Amino acid sequence: MSGTDPLPRLRSASEVRADPAAGTLRTVLEWCVRYLVAPHPELGRTGSVCPYTAPALRRDLLYLAELPGVTDVPGISAAVGALRDRYQRTVATLPDDEAELLTYLLVLPDVDRTDPGPLDALQARVKDEFVTEGLMVGQFHPYCPNPGLWNEDFRPLRSPVPLLAVRRMLVYDLPFLTDSAGHFDAWVNRFAGHLPARVRSHLSHRVVSG
Repeated sequence: MSGTDPLPRLRSASEVRADPAAGTLRTVLEWCVRYLVAPHPELGRTGSVCPYTAPALRRDLLYLAELPGVTDVPGISAAVGALRDRYQRTVATLPDDEAELLTYLLVLPDVDRTDPGPLDALQARVKDEFVTEGLMVGQFHPYCPNPGLWNEDFRPLRSPVPLLAVRRMLVYDLPFLTDSAGHFDAWVNRFAGHLPARVRSHLSHRVVSG
């Protein structure tokens, strides 16, 4: 990490897999393969926990960066802003089928794993900026309380190491964007007119139920 760039080097999954000294990044990558790519009995639906991770790994479009020694929100915020900018520059160079899979993971090994409140608050704060730009940002950590869409008792965002994940907003992200009018409007502006039947049904239900 340079003195002017708060973002450490992004490494592809294939680079991390080939490096036995990658340490925490290998731990996170193994978690992606063992957990995100696999089905789970508590998920509430068939398929893998995250349907986008397997194709991203197959096409080597999942990148990881580690931010060691940083525990304060201002330090993480600077890296998150740089990560967003780097993502936007990269995704603009990709064809649509690759852009939909490009994923960045910012691994935060020294964030307090027993008190993830600051990381949750940071994610909630920067989500507005990301969604406005057509991106999704999610937090993962050992105690993440966010419930699953299909089983409210399942906690799909629990990872062995705290991290933030960034990817492009997709039409199927609607259930994650009904928490504020601004998020919902950003989704509508991006996808109106190109809605699959299942998404239209969800949208209609939301409008009718107020």
